[in-house]
Amino acid sequence: MTSSFEPSLSTSGMRPPLTSADAPSVADSLPSINFGFEDLRNRMAQFTARFDAFIERGRKEILEERNQFRIGLAELQEDQRMRQRDMEILHLKTQTHEQTLQKEVAEAAEMHTAISSVAMERDSRLAKRDRLRQQINETQKAMNQRMEAQKIHARHLDAQARLNIPELEFWQDYLCLRIEGAGREDRLKFIFSHLLEKDWEAEAWFELGTSSRDYDVFHTRPKLDRDALEQELDILNEDRDFGAFLKRMRRLFVETMK
Repeated sequence: MTSSFEPSLSTSGMRPPLTSADAPSVADSLPSINFGFEDLRNRMAQFTARFDAFIERGRKEILEERNQFRIGLAELQEDQRMRQRDMEILHLKTQTHEQTLQKEVAEAAEMHTAISSVAMERDSRLAKRDRLRQQINETQKAMNQRMEAQKIHARHLDAQARLNIPELEFWQDYLCLRIEGAGREDRLKFIFSHLLEKDWEAEAWFELGTSSRDYDVFHTRPKLDRDALEQELDILNEDRDFGAFLKRMRRLFVETMK
């Protein structure tokens, strides 16, 4: 994070023309300005250490979640194999049952006295077979839904794992930005500084929710126009360009504070 200071802009407009080469310079009479670079450098180093620790914790959590996902996926695959085996057994039983029905129909022609009881038993077995088929269809549907949910979660974890840390550090330096926790696992606090030329210490921040695919902003200081904020969120959720979003948010804060 750097601050530019151009003496030509701040002093050249007020410098009177020198009458001679020996005349004293106005710059010599100006008070010395202490920008607090050393303190700023120390705070940046402390922030970097905290941020590195934060990233390391996040990386460990992602790895743990990925391991849990893989374990769950292996269990799901094993459960699917067991279901498949049960379906094969059930299919064999169904074939045997159908053969039994055919045999019973043939015997019914010879046993008129047992036609009524055989028909009742056949209806019962047919109803049971339909219930079993319905259960199989419902089970297969539930398995497909669970597999799809696991795939979506896996894609989300992979997207988090591919977060480009150097790019994030670039935006922090470029935008005079620091990131802190917001007191909840699914929220981050983004704090901007050096927004106003007359007051470099003035800060502005917003809390970003990350619990779902679409980002959301819960709190800001100073308060921003909600319509403008919603427009920026719509752009972010559509193009997923987080760096550009941070840049637009800084511009929005500057316009509001001015």
